[in-house]
Amino acid sequence: MATFLYKLGRLAFRRRHFAALIWVALLTLAGVGAASAPAAGPTSFSIPGVEAQKAFDLLEQRFPGSSADGGTARVVFKAPAGEKMTDTANRATVDKIVKELGDGSEVLSVTDPFTTNAVSEDGTVAYASVKYDTPGMELKDTTRDALETAADEARATGLTVDVGGDALQAAAEPGAIGEAVGLAIAALVLVLTLGSLVAAGLPLLTAIIGVGIGVSTITALAKTLDLGDTTSTLALMIGLAVGIDYALFIVSRYRSELAEGRDREEAVGRATGTAGSAVVFAGLTVVIALAGLSVVGVPMLTKMGLAAAGTVVVSVLIALTMIPALLGYAGKKVRPANEKRRSRGDTSDSAGKRQAEPRLGTRWAHFVIRRPVAVLLLGVVGLGAIAVPATQLELGLPDDGSQATSTTQRRAYDLLSEGFGPGFNGPLMIVVDAQDSDDPKAAATTVTDGIKGLEDVATVTPAAFNKAGDTATITVIPDSKPSSVQTEDLVHTIRDQGADVRSDTGASVLVTGTTAMNIDFSQKLTDALIPYLALVVGLAFLLLIVVFRSILVPLKAALGFLLSVLAALGAVVAVFQWGWLAGLIGVEETGPIMSMMPIFMVGVVFGLAMDYEVFLVTRMREAYVHGESPHQAIVTGFRYSSRVVAAAAVIMMAVFGGFISSGESMIKMIGFGLAIAVFFDAFVVRMAIVPAVLALLGTKAWWLPKWLDRVLPNVDVEGEGLRTEADRNADPDEKRELARV
Repeated sequence: MATFLYKLGRLAFRRRHFAALIWVALLTLAGVGAASAPAAGPTSFSIPGVEAQKAFDLLEQRFPGSSADGGTARVVFKAPAGEKMTDTANRATVDKIVKELGDGSEVLSVTDPFTTNAVSEDGTVAYASVKYDTPGMELKDTTRDALETAADEARATGLTVDVGGDALQAAAEPGAIGEAVGLAIAALVLVLTLGSLVAAGLPLLTAIIGVGIGVSTITALAKTLDLGDTTSTLALMIGLAVGIDYALFIVSRYRSELAEGRDREEAVGRATGTAGSAVVFAGLTVVIALAGLSVVGVPMLTKMGLAAAGTVVVSVLIALTMIPALLGYAGKKVRPANEKRRSRGDTSDSAGKRQAEPRLGTRWAHFVIRRPVAVLLLGVVGLGAIAVPATQLELGLPDDGSQATSTTQRRAYDLLSEGFGPGFNGPLMIVVDAQDSDDPKAAATTVTDGIKGLEDVATVTPAAFNKAGDTATITVIPDSKPSSVQTEDLVHTIRDQGADVRSDTGASVLVTGTTAMNIDFSQKLTDALIPYLALVVGLAFLLLIVVFRSILVPLKAALGFLLSVLAALGAVVAVFQWGWLAGLIGVEETGPIMSMMPIFMVGVVFGLAMDYEVFLVTRMREAYVHGESPHQAIVTGFRYSSRVVAAAAVIMMAVFGGFISSGESMIKMIGFGLAIAVFFDAFVVRMAIVPAVLALLGTKAWWLPKWLDRVLPNVDVEGEGLRTEADRNADPDEKRELARV
C-alpha cells in the first residue's frame, strides 16, 4: 500500500498539470450536469414492512382516486377577544375563504367548519380542512400563494388566522452564515497549524472541489434517484470535514519530511505513502459506516448514506492525487515543519545540535504515561456521567409542534391544541380490512366500540366505507399530543385489540397516519441499531486488525467509540429533550430526539472516530515497528500527530458547528451531535484514554497470534517498504550514505 501510494504521489507531483486538469474537468462536468438536470421532486418517504405503511398502501388500493398521499392544509381561525367564530361577520368571512379555496385547480375538497362541527366548544376557534390531489411538496407555487392570500384576507377582517399541514412547507432559516463562520475557523486553524496561507489554502481548496463534485453529482441525479435536500446537506457536511482533514494530514506529513532534509518530490512521495495510507483506511471506515446504513431497510437513509459515502471516496482520491499536484505548484511556499522555531534558535544538546523544546503534545504524552490509571479513570467516569441522560432518550419525528414559534405552522398547531386538545394535531387513522369478514359493518362497529372504551381517546368518528363496502376508515383523536408516550401506548393498544377482532370477525385492523408512521419508524430504527452496530463495528474491527496488526488496539478503539457516542447522545438529550442550555444554540422547542439520530450518529461518528484512531496510532505503530519501546512510541506518535489530530478535530467541530445555525431542526440537531461527538472522541478518548490504555498494556498492545499474522495481508501502512524504494531511487552518493547509516 505505502509503496503504491508513494509512486502515485510522486507521479502526481511530476504530472501536476495533468492531475489538476482531471479534477477541474470532473468538477466542471458535475457542475454542468447539476445545472442542466431537471428539478428534483419531493423525496418519497416509505418504510417497507411496518404496519402504518401497509395500511397506507391498502388505502391507495381500496380507495382509488382519494389521493391518500395528497397534501393537506388546516386553515385555523380564532375570533378576536370577546367574539365567537359563530358571530355573523366572522362566519361570513370563513364562508368566503372556504369558497375561494375550493376554486383551486389542485384542490379536492374543502370542509366548512360550521357543517363539520369543526368549531371549539367555547366557539372561539374553528378550522377548515383543505385536501389536495397532489403531495404537499409537489404543489404548485400558485396553489400555495392562494392559500397564503386567503389567510391574509381573513386576517384583514380582524381574525387570527394560521395555516398548518404539509401544503405550506416551513421555510428553514438559512444557515449559510454559520457555515461560513465554520469555514473561517477552519481556515484560521489551518494557518496556525501549517504556518502559511498557501499551505492552509490547499486543504480548503481540495475539500471544496471534492464537495463540489459530490454535491453537484447528487443534484444531477436527484430526480432520477429520488434524492432530497437532506442528502446533499449530509454529503456537504461530511465531505467538507473529511476533505479538509485528509488533506491536512498529508500536507503536515509533507512538511515533516521536508524538515528531515528530503527534496520536495521525495517528501511528497513519502507523505502520500505514509499519511496517504492512513487516509485510505480512515476513509474506508467512514465509507463502511455510511454505506452500512443500508441494512436499516429505510430507503431514505440508504440513499443518504451511499451519497455521503461517495463524497468521502472523492475526498480520499483528491487527497491522494490533487494534494501532491498542488504541492508541486506551491514549491517553496510550503515550508518545512518547525522552520520558524529553528530560525529563532532553540536549546542545543551536548553535541551542539539545535533541539526544539518539547511540544505540548509531547509533554502531555509523558504525563499520561506517568499517570495512566488516573487519566483513564477520569476520562471514562467523565464521559460516563455525560452519557447518563441518554438513558432517558425519547425518539420521535419532528412535526409542526417542533417548528419555531415564529412560523404559521407552529401557531396553527398551538391554536388547534388550545381549541380542540393536544391530540387533535395527531389523529390516528384506523383501517378496517373486512374483505374476509361475513359482516363488514358489524366488524367496523366492533372496532369503533372497542376504541371508544380505551383510555386517552378523545373522539372516534363513525366508520366510512369505500364503494365496495369491504374497507372502512375510522379517525381517532387521542387526548395526548402526538409525540407523547400515552399516544404511543394507545397505538399499541389498538393494534393489540386488532388481533382479537380478527379472530372474532375475520377483519384486519391496521393503524396508520403521521403519528403511527412516526412510531413505526422509530421502532424500526431501534430494532436495526444492534445489527447495524454489529455489522459496522465488526467490519471496521477486521480492517483495523489489518492496519495495526493487533487485537487489543482495534478492540480498544471500538470500546472508546461506544463511550464517546453515548456521551454525545447524552449531550443531545440534555439540550434538545431536556432543554439544558438550549437557548445558546437557538433551540426554541424541546421534545423527543429525532428517530434517526442514534443510528445516524453511530454510523457517522464511528467513521470519524476511526479517522483519529488511524492517524494517531499508525504513527505510534510506525515508531514501534522501527524499534522504539512501547512508551517511547506513544511519545513519538504524539510528537508528530497530536497537534495535527487536534487541529483536524477543531476543524471538524467548526464545520459541523456551522450547521447548528440552520433553521431546520433536524440539521441543527445533527450539527450539534456530530460536533460534540468529535470533541469527546478526539480530545478525551483518542488524546487521553487511548494513550493511557496503551501505556498500561505495553508490548501486549501490539500482540497478534502468529497464525493470524501469517494469514493477514501486509498493507505496510507504516511505510517500511519505502526504505527499499528510496534506496533504489537514491543517487550513488546517497546510497553510500544510507549504507553507512
